[in-house]
Amino acid sequence: MFGGSGLEAPPSPQEIREAEIQSSATVKNAAITCLVLYLTPFALDFVRKLV
Repeated sequence: MFGGSGLEAPPSPQEIREAEIQSSATVKNAAITCLVLYLTPFALDFVRKLV
């Protein structure tokens, strides 16, 4: 039931490193997106005051 030929081999160190790099980039992109979304209302208010 839980063993046998259907199991995958554990990931290689290279695959683990690539997954770490991808997840790090995903977290950085999410943080940047959150920051931009947070600052957008302030930027819009600033532009409205200029016009």
